[in-house]
Amino acid sequence: MDERPWVIGFSGGKDSTALVQIVFQALSELDPSELNKKVYVISSDTQVETPLIIDKITRTLGRIQSKALELGLPFETQKVRPKAEQTFWASIIGKGYATPRQKFRWCTDRLKIEPANKFILDKVDQFGEVVMLLGVRDSESSTRAAVMQSHTIEGKKLMRHSTLRNAFVFAPIRTFDLDDVWEFLLQYPSPWGDDNNELLQLYQDSSSECPLVVDKEVKESAGSCGNSRFGCWTCTVVNEDKALSGFINSGVEWLTPLYEFRNYLVNIREDRSKRQKHRMNGEVYLTTNLGGVTEEEIRAGKYQSIKKSEIKQFIEENNINLATIEDLEVFVEDEDGKFKRFGVGPFTLSAREEMLRELLRTQEKVRELYDSSIELITFEELKVIRKYWHADLQWEDRLPQIVEEETGEVYNWHKDDRPVFKEDQLTDLETLCQEEGVNLNLLKKLISVEKDYSGVKVRRGLFQAFDKTLNQDFLHL
Repeated sequence: MDERPWVIGFSGGKDSTALVQIVFQALSELDPSELNKKVYVISSDTQVETPLIIDKITRTLGRIQSKALELGLPFETQKVRPKAEQTFWASIIGKGYATPRQKFRWCTDRLKIEPANKFILDKVDQFGEVVMLLGVRDSESSTRAAVMQSHTIEGKKLMRHSTLRNAFVFAPIRTFDLDDVWEFLLQYPSPWGDDNNELLQLYQDSSSECPLVVDKEVKESAGSCGNSRFGCWTCTVVNEDKALSGFINSGVEWLTPLYEFRNYLVNIREDRSKRQKHRMNGEVYLTTNLGGVTEEEIRAGKYQSIKKSEIKQFIEENNINLATIEDLEVFVEDEDGKFKRFGVGPFTLSAREEMLRELLRTQEKVRELYDSSIELITFEELKVIRKYWHADLQWEDRLPQIVEEETGEVYNWHKDDRPVFKEDQLTDLETLCQEEGVNLNLLKKLISVEKDYSGVKVRRGLFQAFDKTLNQDFLHL
C-alpha cells in the first residue's frame, strides 16, 4: 500500500459530511497496522462565511479530530484561509476591487482555490503525491459530470487534477444521487457525535451547499454559492441572498445587519460616482453602456459630449482626476460616430473609506445583538488595508482615525506604516504641483515607488517601476 496522504475537502454540507463519514467509518474497520496513510480534512474559511456556518464547521472539525485521536485514526483537521493581503476586505476595501458578479467572480480563486491549493502543494512537496477526496456527484449537474469525465483515467478510480502537479482526485460518492446522500446520513449516525438531523434542518430552505473548490474547471460548474446555506454572507454574485434571508425568516434576527450590508455592497457597485474612471493599471477605456441615455438625446444637446481626440484636452482644461472624480457624465464620440462613456474601475478611496465605516458599524450592531466578540474584519486585514491605501496615495493616514471613531478601539499601529508626509506637507506639495504644472498623483506614485526601494542595496527594478508608472494610460490620452 502506498503512503500518499489523502486530503478531504470538507464544506460542512451534506455531500462532504457524507464523504468524511464514509472514510471515517471505513478506516475504523481496518487493523491499526493498515493505517499508514495520513488523512487531512481541510475546510475553507474565507473569513466572510455566515457566522452560524463557520461556527458549526469549527465544532465539527474539533469533534472529528477528538474522536480520531480517541480511536487512533490518522486524521488531521485544518481550516485553510486566504493570506491577509488577499482576503475579501483587503481586496475590496483595500485595493478597491469591484464586488464580485457572475462575469467577474474573482472571489472563488482568491478565497477558496488558492488557499486550498497551497495546502495541497505543501503536501506534494512533503510526500511526493497526494490524493484529493471530493464530495462531488455526477447527478449534481450535466456540466459537473462532463468536467469529472474529462479528467477520468480509463480503468482507474483516480482522476487527474487539471492544474496541480502530482495531485489526483477520487470521488467516492460520484454515483450517489441526492436521495442516496440523505439516506446514508440519516441511516448511519455520525461517528464523531454530530446530529445529521440538524444538518437536514439547515437544508429546509436551500437545496445546495458551497463546495470546497480546488479546481478552476470545477469552479465554473459549481456556480455561485449565494443561494446556499453554506456560502459567504457577502455574496454579491446573486440578485438575492436566500441563505441569509432564510436564516432571518427562521428567527435568527441578529443576522439582519449582515443582510443589509450585503445589499449595500451590491448597490454601491452600481454607483458610478463611487468608482474610479480608469482600471487598476491606469488604463482608460470607453464603454458602449450609455446608462439609459440614447444617442439621439446626446446629439440633441441634452448631454455634454466631446470627440475621442479631445479627451486629453478636456481632462486637462477641467482639471479632472480620473481616480477621484464622482460625476463624469460626458459622452465620447468615437471615429465611427458612435457615442460611448468612460468605463469604471476600482472603488475610489472615498468610497473605500465609506465601506470601512459601514462595515465597522455593522460589526458593532452584530456585537450588540448577538456576541460582543464577533469580528467581521480582523486587525491583520486593517493593517493590510492601511498599506494598500497608502500605496494608492492616501497619505493622510485616515484609517486609524476611522477605526477609533467607529469602534472606540485604539490599536498599536506599527511605526513603519506611518505616512511619508504630514498633512501640512501634503498641502504644500499640492500647491507646488499646481504652480509648476506637475501631476500630483503622478508625483506621489513616483515617491511611493522610491520609498518601496529605499534601504535596498540592489535597486535593479527601480527604473523599470518608474517607467511603468510614467507609461500609465491616463497620462497619455
